[in-house]
Amino acid sequence: QVQLMESGGGSVQAGGSLRLSCTAPGFTSNKCGMDWYRQAAGKQREWVSTIDSDGRSTYADSVKGRFTISKDKVKGTLYLQMNSLKPEDTAMYSCSGHSGFWCSNNYWGQGTQVTVSS
Repeated sequence: QVQLMESGGGSVQAGGSLRLSCTAPGFTSNKCGMDWYRQAAGKQREWVSTIDSDGRSTYADSVKGRFTISKDKVKGTLYLQMNSLKPEDTAMYSCSGHSGFWCSNNYWGQGTQVTVSS
């Protein structure tokens, strides 16, 4: 069974930093990209960032300039460095990996909670 496992969440004050990790063996080195999503309580899941197979990254406007996505192919781990955190960043953060010829097979971790207090 495919497993992605996030870690690194926690509670921080506004302005603080956290680094999330997603253990995803096999996904960080395949031809598909990987993503971070988040879902705040009572809200729809929101895309946060994507890194493609060549390491190019894109970000939601709400996190651009504050968050950095990266991956370590050797360790098989995806990261999300989050700086200058705001209360509105509070959410469950999940990583997503993909496989298949069209990268249409999607896999998710269980998520890690990030809580930012003002």
